[in-house]
Amino acid sequence: MEKIKVGIIGCGSIAKHRHLPEYARNEHVEIIAVCDIVENRVNELADTYNAKAYTNYEDLLANPEIDAVSVCTPNYLHAPISIAALNAGKHVLCEKPMATSRAEGEAMIEAAEKNGKKLMIAHNQRFVPSHQKARQLIENGEVGKIYSFRTAFGHGGPEGWSVDGKESWFFKKQEAFIGAMGDLGVHKTDLLRFILGEEFVEVGAFIETSAKENADVDDTAVCVLKTDSGIIGTLAASWSYVSKEDNSTIIYGEKAILRLEDDPTHSLVVQYKNGEVVKYELGAIQTNESGGQKSSQIINQFVHSIVQDSVPPITGEEGLKSLQVVLSALESNETKQIVKIV
Repeated sequence: MEKIKVGIIGCGSIAKHRHLPEYARNEHVEIIAVCDIVENRVNELADTYNAKAYTNYEDLLANPEIDAVSVCTPNYLHAPISIAALNAGKHVLCEKPMATSRAEGEAMIEAAEKNGKKLMIAHNQRFVPSHQKARQLIENGEVGKIYSFRTAFGHGGPEGWSVDGKESWFFKKQEAFIGAMGDLGVHKTDLLRFILGEEFVEVGAFIETSAKENADVDDTAVCVLKTDSGIIGTLAASWSYVSKEDNSTIIYGEKAILRLEDDPTHSLVVQYKNGEVVKYELGAIQTNESGGQKSSQIINQFVHSIVQDSVPPITGEEGLKSLQVVLSALESNETKQIVKIV
């Protein structure tokens, strides 16, 4: 079978540490183009991967050889570039959050449908082994009725990860649109929807900028969420955790408590009502600290959906539902009201 020819738009850290090395390891893929407005950055990666360098994404999209693209740009460009790529007949893997508004997200979904192309959103938390196992345990009734949860995603901030450090677009509202809540919180809204198998219907949120002096976006957010069956819980997203990254989720059920990514050795600990404790070593979650060497599965899943002509595991519709929770949380913070999620 002929290889899928891929272009990467945006050559920051996520492209450098995740998308490019993971495409390079995939036998069905040939990386033929990279694009970034910073010339020395794009040239360096073009040399590394023997790809053509572009400084304008429209020029890259005009290349008829390219079958699929990864959109790894600042958030405000996710929708316009994804739509342009879909209209140019390319499959699209877009980083999260997929867009900065509901209208943008819907336009992306529409463009994918209209052009008969795949649109996948890069929510990699669904593929973490402990998260998949937890979903399975809940689905087969082992946890019983779910009562509540608490989840967190926090670290010291993007300056430790972004190629631009403290000058990063992550801190600029115009380019990022939203801070920790969009960077980390949307990962968790997607994860909880996946694990619980339910949609959120209401949210109340407090969102602050308290830790970063150079930011005009939020760096600390806490939300209270409720699902359609009445499961309630909290979600914290933060760039103000100055020590080790926290990426834990705890689910409280009728028959057991699930502790995910909460114990340094055991990625899933199940504490049963009868006192029994089962500890699973399922392999560590991928963190920014590990330099992204562990596969996120995102690229392989995206490529598989193209090769098999199957529906990607995280469609535009799925990405939009996860984004909508975040958009409603922002609205709640502004209005100081509990917001119904539509």
